[in-house]
Amino acid sequence: MYLLDSTIAKKIVSRTMKIIGHNINVMNGQGVILGSGDPKRIGSTHEGALLAIAQNRNVELSDEVASGLHGVKPGINLPLHYQGQIIGVIGITGAPDELAHYGELLKMTAEMIVEQANQQDKLQWENRQREEFILQLIKANTDDEQLQRWAKQLDIDINLPRVAAIIEISEKLSAPIHKTASLINAAASESSVDERNPRVSETLKQVLHLLQNPDRGNLIAMTSMSQLVILKPAFLDGKQWDPELENQRIDKLLQRLPAQMGLHFKIALGHFFPEKGGIARSYQTAQETLNLGKQLNPEGTKYLFEDYSLQVLLSGLKHDWRGQALASPYQQLTQADKNGQLRKTLAAYITHFGDAQQCANALFIHRNTLRYRLDKIQQLTQTDIQSLHGLLSLYLGQLLDTSANPR
Repeated sequence: MYLLDSTIAKKIVSRTMKIIGHNINVMNGQGVILGSGDPKRIGSTHEGALLAIAQNRNVELSDEVASGLHGVKPGINLPLHYQGQIIGVIGITGAPDELAHYGELLKMTAEMIVEQANQQDKLQWENRQREEFILQLIKANTDDEQLQRWAKQLDIDINLPRVAAIIEISEKLSAPIHKTASLINAAASESSVDERNPRVSETLKQVLHLLQNPDRGNLIAMTSMSQLVILKPAFLDGKQWDPELENQRIDKLLQRLPAQMGLHFKIALGHFFPEKGGIARSYQTAQETLNLGKQLNPEGTKYLFEDYSLQVLLSGLKHDWRGQALASPYQQLTQADKNGQLRKTLAAYITHFGDAQQCANALFIHRNTLRYRLDKIQQLTQTDIQSLHGLLSLYLGQLLDTSANPR
């Protein structure tokens, strides 16, 4: 049974008193006045309302009858119903014979207000439940049986293959060049600043509404005041996972997003994992893709896992001894290469697959200069870059260093 609270009671009084020029009282299921055109009566018990509740009928109170009851004035008291239950009473003060033609109209109006308020509360509750369910779904340590039961209650197909995407909104930062240090600090705390920015959060709510209408089967939730997660059906063509098709859909979505002066959007798409627990892993790859994408390509708006897959996969090793061992030769180069010239040379050499002439041309240096630098790299790293194993070792070390310490 839904209870009638003071907020709804006051709304009923405000709206119905505009219809007629008589005082209106709204009582709860215990006959206590919750709302009244006479504020002094709020909180007192209305015996006429108790009678209407007990007998489940309209009760007319004349001057003579009202004088014998406590806290009662002449008028009509009509029980209010919601889903077949008595939830309270609406009372109209005045001569009953003059108010008879108002009674059912006001009763209907009051019950409509109650229904609208409760339906809105129910919808808000369901939305909160769906959002909490999604937040639990993207966590890797959630009990599967509990999620299955929860999904059934919310009418969500938890077995539908999905992939995670993240949308982030942030304020564009601008400052003079001499304030570089302040910019770095601001960028480091950008998400926390955005979370306190009502303009960012309000825009994110607009984006959430945009993604929900029309309904395309997405599960969407705000993970912070500047980010939301979208768990998208993975098989857009109904058959298989197609990253390129998703890429095209993201381009279309970016065009639909509301333009806001001083705000910019970033979207990251994770990897699709078809196995059990894949949604949580997909969300993790989307978050790591977003983090790396912002640091490696800060001007970008779209970051796909496929474009950063090696860095994302290697980022999980950055605190592991395996990752430290893998990155060790490249870190030795980093420590010795103060101006970054050797690392730039190595990157060009890898980009051109060991073709010395193309690498020299790209760097605008002579082949002898290139050979000198390559020898220096081999000396510092104790790695044979003429072999596939040695070159691959440095390449993976470079990627791991990038994912652990993005520039």
